[in-house]
Amino acid sequence: MTDERISQTLRRLEEKILSRSASIAVIGMGYVGLPLACLIASKNFRVQGIERRPERVAMINSGRSPIEGNEPGLATLLADVVSGGRLHAGSDYEDLRGAEVVFVAVETPVDEVDHLPAFQALESACRDIARRLSRGTLIIIESTVAPGTMRRVVRRILEEGSGLRADNEFFLGHCPERLMPGKLLANLRSMHRICGGGTPKTAEVMVSLYKQFVDGDLDVGDCVTAEIVKTAENAFRDVNIAFANELALVCEASGADFWHVRELVNKSPGRNVLFAGPGVGGHCIPKDPWLLASGLPPGTQLNLIPAARMVNDDMPAHIVALAEIGLRKAGRTLSGSRLAVMGFAYLENSDDSRNSPSAAVVSRLQEANAEVIVQDPFVRGHQRRMENALDGADCAIFLVAHAGYLTLDLVAMRQRLRTPVLIDGRNLFNARDAHLAGLIYLGIGRGEQPA
Repeated sequence: MTDERISQTLRRLEEKILSRSASIAVIGMGYVGLPLACLIASKNFRVQGIERRPERVAMINSGRSPIEGNEPGLATLLADVVSGGRLHAGSDYEDLRGAEVVFVAVETPVDEVDHLPAFQALESACRDIARRLSRGTLIIIESTVAPGTMRRVVRRILEEGSGLRADNEFFLGHCPERLMPGKLLANLRSMHRICGGGTPKTAEVMVSLYKQFVDGDLDVGDCVTAEIVKTAENAFRDVNIAFANELALVCEASGADFWHVRELVNKSPGRNVLFAGPGVGGHCIPKDPWLLASGLPPGTQLNLIPAARMVNDDMPAHIVALAEIGLRKAGRTLSGSRLAVMGFAYLENSDDSRNSPSAAVVSRLQEANAEVIVQDPFVRGHQRRMENALDGADCAIFLVAHAGYLTLDLVAMRQRLRTPVLIDGRNLFNARDAHLAGLIYLGIGRGEQPA
């Protein structure tokens, strides 16, 4: 198309967006796609959700949220937009035909061994879109991807599969999500976003679209800038968490209290030491640093990002080491002991267990021939009563700061345990109170134990 025809096509799409008559599709009804589809539908757009899991499709179309945990407003909003006929989910990609805007919100993991992008879901979605792509469609990738992925993967597959040209006969954009379980709708509404367009005009149309449901700043950029911004912000957080975890290990070895040290360090202006913990979980932070690194030319060497990943990935092993020390003090070994692992989600008050450090802890404990009982109030398969997990256990290992754990009575816990060992991976309990209750207490960063 000529430049004038391209401008006219984008102008017509923008007009339909502003009048909220544009046809919208969202691929992937998970932690990103579902709240995104609900929020867009709540602004009087008609939204078609595409989801391969039939049981999830059935739940959504019945107005029930498949996402458990504490997600303020999501269940109510979903029920409202489904009952109002503004959101419908399905598994048939033929429903994409005629969509004028297509959001892609699928998982983009990395390989566990070589840490390279494993973009099978993204590539599959792009192939399915390409076979049904109409001229003038705007495709926005919300999934986090490595720098260069929009050009090398997304654009290539869409052009080859459709026979249409990007930035001419269809349009591409990348606006990576910035969401956290427990705050999905709040983050969607308030977080600042970067609208990376294949062309400046495409980015401007994206801004017009996101303005319909986002209150935060909407910055304009190109696709590769958007790719780097998202992966860099999670790599930054991963590095800072690694510093906190390593400082906690220093405090343990030195006989100091990390939590008190952290408080005093943070009194200095500009310092913000984060919390130490049993590792880093979730879909984003464990993988996004690797995505950022994978976009570099061959031979480029990084030092800080891989080192931070190693520190955080080693924290589950440190939890197991603490459990081993605590049991040894009680005259037991890991092998043959019954251990209660409290919390399997990666985040408090959520059912999201993707890349949870708890899974790594459980695996290591089982390799040591321990009997492991997992309890989590939100994660399916582990929703047993807390008492059932603690009764007769030789060690209670708390890995998630679920609200229900914060009010546990330490004396009552001691009475339920067969062997009085408590491992605190999230600074949930006061060390002195635990000792007074008769518990052998070890916590991350607690190098100085009260008598």
